[in-house]
Amino acid sequence: MAKWTPKHEAPEPLEGPVVATITGGTILWFVLFLVQLPFYGWFDDHGHLWWVWTCLAGAGLGLIGIWYVRGRDAAIKRAAAGEPAGTPAPGAGTDTD
Repeated sequence: MAKWTPKHEAPEPLEGPVVATITGGTILWFVLFLVQLPFYGWFDDHGHLWWVWTCLAGAGLGLIGIWYVRGRDAAIKRAAAGEPAGTPAPGAGTDTD
């Protein structure tokens, strides 16, 4: 079997407003959870209770995603500025009491 080799280079990854996108999605999941709460009994009667908990899980995972992409965005900005990886963010730890 011959080894597969790509015929062209992979494109650069798309960059965009990642933090805003993840935040918007998280808010959407939480709003969907809140909208479904008044109908909790109906969902339970019809065996669709998992819909409610799926929305809550999406909101919870979205919070983890926001934390992750904010850190990623900060790391990309530090790398673009040429700062070392362990450098704290500007304004962090500047208390001089």
